[in-house]
Amino acid sequence: MKNKVLLMIADGLGDRPCEELGWKTPLEAARKENLDRIASWGSSGIMDLWQCGTPVGTDLGHMILFGYGLPDYPGRGPIEAFGEGLELQPGDIALRANFATCRDGLVADRRAGRIRQGTRELAAALDGMQVEDVQVLFKEATEHRAVMVLRGPGLSSAVTDADPKKEGLPIRPVRPRDGSPEAERTARILDRVLVRCQEILSQHPLNRKREAAGLLPANAILTRGAGQMPKLEKTAEKYHLKAACVAAESTVLGAARLAGFDIYTDPERMTGNLDTDIDRKVELAVKALADHDFVVLHMKAPDLMGHDGDPRGKVRAIERYDAMAGKVLEEIPKLTGFNLILALAADHSTPCERREHSGDPVPIVVAGKNIRKDQVTEYDEIHGAQGGLNRMTGHMFFQFLMDYLEVVPKEGN
Repeated sequence: MKNKVLLMIADGLGDRPCEELGWKTPLEAARKENLDRIASWGSSGIMDLWQCGTPVGTDLGHMILFGYGLPDYPGRGPIEAFGEGLELQPGDIALRANFATCRDGLVADRRAGRIRQGTRELAAALDGMQVEDVQVLFKEATEHRAVMVLRGPGLSSAVTDADPKKEGLPIRPVRPRDGSPEAERTARILDRVLVRCQEILSQHPLNRKREAAGLLPANAILTRGAGQMPKLEKTAEKYHLKAACVAAESTVLGAARLAGFDIYTDPERMTGNLDTDIDRKVELAVKALADHDFVVLHMKAPDLMGHDGDPRGKVRAIERYDAMAGKVLEEIPKLTGFNLILALAADHSTPCERREHSGDPVPIVVAGKNIRKDQVTEYDEIHGAQGGLNRMTGHMFFQFLMDYLEVVPKEGN
């Protein structure tokens, strides 16, 4: 019987022992009977996305899980642009952006209170701006996130980030990262664009309403991750398979589009936070399995709680992920005509103590009727290290799943 793979990814799942949780990781502390049940059905292991001790971003982590490597990485900006459906032209510079709050020349909140409502209206006020001979394309993304594209002659992605990465500091002046005239020109223009963004957003009626309601205004833009899109072979074409991704977060959707995956999303019901509609996500995953060989089902919330330094919040996010896994298990008996292989993974660790990505390995599981079973019956970082999959890289994990789809060419005679 034909195999199909459903890969569930919990963003930022891995962690370190937390004092607040009695020196357990959030995954160890969470109630997760469904994830444990999946672990008991197959083989467990731990995974270094790129290599041991090397942190990766959400963008690169998902690119690796979708069949790429570090040499293929184009920068965060182009991936975000793909996620929002922006078609890049040769020479375009794409940047990841945040709506932020500035006061007295300092960044008061890098996420403008995690703004959700009205970002489309704010983005429209910035879209189409012209500075010198460069056009600015601006598109809202998930919550406080956005994408900026600079389109014009003689531009370069070799420029620094404007995002200071922490509150209480001014927006960083953009500087060229090499001595080329293109990089110097791009840095100068981007600085002017960001000043103009503050002028427009500070006077925007929506921000005045937010302030009147006691909310933080989204009165500034922070940029980072400038990049230009290289020519990459799509994973789906390389392996001659139909693949799909169910997600709400634009970075993940961008990496999936880059790989040639079909996209299933619902902005009205699916979010990048704890309130995402897990019923809708599972519904779309089951729909995708009908005519796709490889389906990714993503949840963002654990990563957000790690960045917030909130161990108990991360426990709640993991329990929400477990509930989504339970709904998947309810659907499996209804799936006919193929054998489903269920895999669990994460794109990186986001320890609460660090509030940032780390190089700690993440736990993985591959489960199903035709999967070798080890003795592991719990899904967490410690039990995973005792499993039959041992320790592998993200590339090895992807290849392992592809081999069950019988799309990996044999080496030798």
